[in-house]
Amino acid sequence: KANWLRETEEVAAIDRIVVRLRSWPMGAAARTALEQAAIDLDRLEAMERRAIAAVDAGAAQAARDLLYGPVHIGLHDGVTRASARFKAVVRADLDEQIAAARSRADRWDDLAQALLLLTGLLFLGVLYFVLSRRVARPLTHMTAVVNRLARRDYAADLPDDRRRDEIGEVTRAVRLFRQDSIERERLERERDEDRRIKDLIARMMHRMQGCDSEAELAEVVACYLPQAFPDLAGQLFVHDQAHGRLLSIGRWKDPVLTLADFDPASCWALRRGHPHRSNQRGEDVCCQHLDDPEGRDALCVPLTAQSGVVGMLYLEAATAHGHYAERELYLDLITENVGLSLANIQLRATLSALATRDPLTGLANRRHLDESFNRERALAESRKTPLAALMIDIDHFKRFNDEHGHDAGDMVMQHVAHTLMAHASEGDLACRYGGEEFTLLMPGADAEQAAARAEAIRLTIRKVALAHRGRSLPPVTVSIGVAAFPEQSDAASLLSVADGALLAAKAAGRDRVVVAGGARPFDPGRIDAAA
Repeated sequence: KANWLRETEEVAAIDRIVVRLRSWPMGAAARTALEQAAIDLDRLEAMERRAIAAVDAGAAQAARDLLYGPVHIGLHDGVTRASARFKAVVRADLDEQIAAARSRADRWDDLAQALLLLTGLLFLGVLYFVLSRRVARPLTHMTAVVNRLARRDYAADLPDDRRRDEIGEVTRAVRLFRQDSIERERLERERDEDRRIKDLIARMMHRMQGCDSEAELAEVVACYLPQAFPDLAGQLFVHDQAHGRLLSIGRWKDPVLTLADFDPASCWALRRGHPHRSNQRGEDVCCQHLDDPEGRDALCVPLTAQSGVVGMLYLEAATAHGHYAERELYLDLITENVGLSLANIQLRATLSALATRDPLTGLANRRHLDESFNRERALAESRKTPLAALMIDIDHFKRFNDEHGHDAGDMVMQHVAHTLMAHASEGDLACRYGGEEFTLLMPGADAEQAAARAEAIRLTIRKVALAHRGRSLPPVTVSIGVAAFPEQSDAASLLSVADGALLAAKAAGRDRVVVAGGARPFDPGRIDAAA
């Protein structure tokens, strides 16, 4: 009985378990097996209670029949089978649920992996986009721009990136480097251009120092100024003191606005003594020697030296971009040196004229004759060409001075000098030999040609009537000696031989032409034949 009571407690525990199991969701088979087992357990409990009651009543055999009879055993086996079937069904359901759960877990795992892969791909895409658009592409562009800037291709530039990160900082640094490089390149170009112009000006000054004539100076200026200022055309003018006008002696790049010959009063620069710009913009009045500027600038710069105007440098814009403002220093330097060179050339020409010209007659003097004669006789000897000389003396010249005064004598000598210059051919040299004697050196002329020229000179001088202070002067006559190389003399003795012929003419009665070689008078009837 005590065992039965313990088993009864166990059965009560099982009943409680069964009650809980009934509340669980389960399949029909499991629930049927559970209910069958519960029914069989209830029947077994009922039989056991009857057996206990029989025992308590003293019917032990009846109790044994109940507990060990086929019915009890069958019910016990039914409970066992129902329990086993319940366990099997529950296990099968659990296995199915576990498999389903595992399948769902696998699907969720696959989904999680897919989502993880998708997330990874999305992250990589975002990372690629960020790296490509925000890092790689700006860096690639920046690298290309830096390489171009390294080759001094300053047309390359980066956009104004206002990003506040390292890329933005580098971009701003590269842009600042580009701006600095452009500015440095501009300064280098200006420095190179400044050095180039200064070098050209220095070379031009060196060339100008060696110029012996205004034509050579104009050639040097016309050579170097277009190199220094390619966008400027111009002309070089000199002041013709004899006629009081400005004359062009050189031009470059075909200036079209100015006259080549004009009165200094028509130029404001020459009036004021300072550079003057003329244009149509109304900035200042235009010079009168200019045509319509047509929108272009024209610059007149006076050339001064020794407190006087010796010429003018004229410049005009050869293109629409011609300009002067930043070149004022160069132009001042150029005009100053051109003016000095022009003044030096004119001064040397004046000194040379004073040294080689007779101030009274304007003919070459004895010194110039000696230099020219030595040169011409050397050429005649080397080339085997003729060379003739006329020695001319004014007859009774002392009488003119004594009777009519030295002014009249000077006028007579000037008359003879003008006649000589009028009859001198190109290449001939008319000189005042000394006192009232003159010489005409005639390269290429033989004795006949020289004698014919001498007779023409003698007749021209004789037939002109001179008057001084209202008084007529006596006719002026000359005696002329003629000598020619190689007919009458060797080249070195040509002047001496001609002078001997002159003495013979004077001894024969003056007013005649005598050809050397026998000291015979020249026959005027042979003039036409000689001519």
